[in-house]
Amino acid sequence: MFIVTAAAAGRHHPQAKAPAVDVISQNATETCGTGNPMDDCWRCDPNWMRHRRRLADCAVGFGRNAIGGRDGRYYVVSDPSDDDPVNPRPGTLRHAVIQDQPLWIVFKRDMVITLKQELIMNSFKTIDGRGTDVHIANGACITIQYVTNIIIHGLHIHDCKRTGNAMVRSSPSHYGWRTMADGDGISIFGGSHVWIDHNWLSSCSDGLIDAIMGSTAITISNNYFTQHNEVHPLSPLFPSFWQYGTRRLLLRFVYFRVMKRQFFSNPRCRHGHFHVVNNVYTSWEMYAIGGSANPTINSQGNRFIASDNPFAKEITKRVVNPSDSEWRNWNWKSEGDIMLNGAYFVPSGRNAPASYARASSLVAKPASMVGILTADAGVLYCRKGVRC
Repeated sequence: MFIVTAAAAGRHHPQAKAPAVDVISQNATETCGTGNPMDDCWRCDPNWMRHRRRLADCAVGFGRNAIGGRDGRYYVVSDPSDDDPVNPRPGTLRHAVIQDQPLWIVFKRDMVITLKQELIMNSFKTIDGRGTDVHIANGACITIQYVTNIIIHGLHIHDCKRTGNAMVRSSPSHYGWRTMADGDGISIFGGSHVWIDHNWLSSCSDGLIDAIMGSTAITISNNYFTQHNEVHPLSPLFPSFWQYGTRRLLLRFVYFRVMKRQFFSNPRCRHGHFHVVNNVYTSWEMYAIGGSANPTINSQGNRFIASDNPFAKEITKRVVNPSDSEWRNWNWKSEGDIMLNGAYFVPSGRNAPASYARASSLVAKPASMVGILTADAGVLYCRKGVRC
């Protein structure tokens, strides 16, 4: 299962945010004015810093059970260095994420962390950047490989590079040889119960978020994607992995404005079930939603704004051989979407109820509300003692 909540793209500054709303709510079913249940669950509390771990109860969709480090202690990152990927120094982000016990990881101050090698996470971790300006940039980035219960919130992740052919530690008791990494912003490889929320991702060597090899139960929400070609490859890499689980992905409250498009942009879905809900898509070149290998795609309440390029109006793209008409049986539908400036969606399949039931994770808001719902996508400007 994947949940991906659409991230806002196209803003010029990651800290340009709309005013916060009022009224405190303790669960994701109550709202305090924004209509975004994940945000209304915690943002209205002026004492959010003291109640940080409430965030773990606020996810929706397929990744709603990701608790991260909710049941562990706090770990304060005070040192931005990454001198030794095998023997990380206490106080560094790498030392925090490899620990065996659950941890809620926060930052002592603003910092830029340039990683020498992939940051390989252990299970039951939350990386919480709220209240600080934290960049993971200009080096390796984050790998979630065969682990579970991860929350990543409030980070700037950009300019990720290819690294590898080096030893890297993944737990206190294990390190090993890593071959070349692709340079993804966040690589999810066989991971489960993952929530990626309110981050700013741009300009990576490969994908901004790559979820493959049977990764499941993932929500990607309220993120801001920009200045990139390939935002999400979302699938198992090889068909043989399809038998090992049900992939579901929800994209919600995301704003895609992928400005550097040479090949692919926005989600490319392979196998599995994908719920694309209440997102804004602008300025795609080849497609807004693409797929191969018979995925089920349920597009609801999105706003698609095509560019003025007369050859870039189609929202959908099936990646198939030119002579292959099998795509006509793939279940892809659009429901309640707004399509502007000539944008159009090509549906297919037989509208199979069982298939779309598996590709549904929550009730879509009307597409007319999407501008408001995605207004705060990306990193929030949070400060102690005031509503975030």
